[in-house]
Amino acid sequence: MGQKIRPDSYRLGIIRDWRSRWFPKKENYRDQLEEDVLVRRLINEKLNQAGLVDIQIERNANSAYAIFIKAARPGLIIGRGGKGIEELSKTIESALKKLFRQRGVENPSVSLRLNIEELKRSEVAAQYLAQSIAWDLERRLPFRRVVKKTIENASQNKEVQGIKVKLSGRLGGSEIARREWLFKGRMPLQTLRANIDYAQSTAFCSYGAVGVKVWIYKGDVFKKK
Repeated sequence: MGQKIRPDSYRLGIIRDWRSRWFPKKENYRDQLEEDVLVRRLINEKLNQAGLVDIQIERNANSAYAIFIKAARPGLIIGRGGKGIEELSKTIESALKKLFRQRGVENPSVSLRLNIEELKRSEVAAQYLAQSIAWDLERRLPFRRVVKKTIENASQNKEVQGIKVKLSGRLGGSEIARREWLFKGRMPLQTLRANIDYAQSTAFCSYGAVGVKVWIYKGDVFKKK
């Protein structure tokens, strides 16, 4: 079997939960999906340097939004006196109202609540590692040294039983694009109970874009008795 499916989507409903939690009517699914995509795009654009790890969106029966943001640098999101959260909330609300007006809704109202969570120091997240590698590549650091350092630092955590990093593009500014990867430990991609954290990011270098993919194996998940 080819190993081309994202490990996180492959385990949805088994050991992994959905990042968008709401129950739409059949005729409203497309509109609500468009709203989720808009919210995630705005947050990623505004908080690109905050080390975003996860964005989860919930809706209740009254279509009120509850957005949970997990980041390695929550101080950049909150800002002084909470001004950062207020500005982000206003940006999201104005974008959603604009989208509602385009659908023909007069005087739209948006109920929004933001929750910021900090990434624990003892926790290893694939998304943050992928972003860190991309930032180092944009600073023109040697890609092999960056990958080896990332794997060594992550392997020191007891929770990590295996890690794999893959880079694709004009590595080191070479004329021909290629792929290189480095791994350590186990990586059972076909075992559904294996807790594999997967993420991807892009480094925009002067010689072109370089894709970064990270897999982290954190042991097996069994049902509690």
